[in-house]
Amino acid sequence: MLSEPRSGQLAAWGNALLAGLVSPDDAVLAIVGDDAVHRVEGLPGESGPVGLTLALGRLRALGVTGLRVALPAPGHPLGLSGPPAFNARALDAEEAVVCHGSALGLVPEVYEAGPDGDAHVEVVWHCLAVREAPPADVPSLGEAERELAEALRDATEVLSRLDVAGSGPVAEAAVDAYRARAERGREVLAPGYPPRAVRVLELAQRVGLLISVAYENGHGGAVSASEMAARAEALRPVERTARRAQVAAYNAFVEERERGVR
Repeated sequence: MLSEPRSGQLAAWGNALLAGLVSPDDAVLAIVGDDAVHRVEGLPGESGPVGLTLALGRLRALGVTGLRVALPAPGHPLGLSGPPAFNARALDAEEAVVCHGSALGLVPEVYEAGPDGDAHVEVVWHCLAVREAPPADVPSLGEAERELAEALRDATEVLSRLDVAGSGPVAEAAVDAYRARAERGREVLAPGYPPRAVRVLELAQRVGLLISVAYENGHGGAVSASEMAARAEALRPVERTARRAQVAAYNAFVEERERGVR
């Protein structure tokens, strides 16, 4: 949860590019991040994989005016609208980008290449047909913010009740990672996003931090199988809320455009 999904970076900076707020070079640099290269395969009118700059230009020519994020999980097709073939591929990847203005979607496939210790990451975005319909289970920013405030309180209470350690090397490292990302939070969403979307994403990251601490910092006081199961059951809806908020934040750019705000 602490690492922002590649689909989020593609949607955020792709939206800024489509709106004319950033240059193609700046958008591609932000989307690729620490990866070696990103390519797009299956674009209409292209016979093979193409680079991100060409792909984003092609999507604009195909009528795409915005990009939305989907972060599906088993039993929760968050942000998806079909058809089943696209949903299945997105579920396997646990993320996808859905185009607004054209019935297309993008699902990443990640490869590691090179020798051990010097491997680099390559990403191929598969362009597939999607159904033009409202995305599943995506809240408004206002709803997401309210739900997150409750989820943060619930997560803190669960960790305390089940005696999941909030200290130690793993937890401290997670907190440091969150603080470092929080300082860069306004870069995550790219220019043009409303301040409330930035706030919601930062709060979702904070909730994600607590979930990560719970799952990665050993069993804490939950020494029995039933207690461990209770912890997982209690945190599941909190994690779901954080994912819904992430999607709401990334999709805020398109939602505001649809309402005529921008």
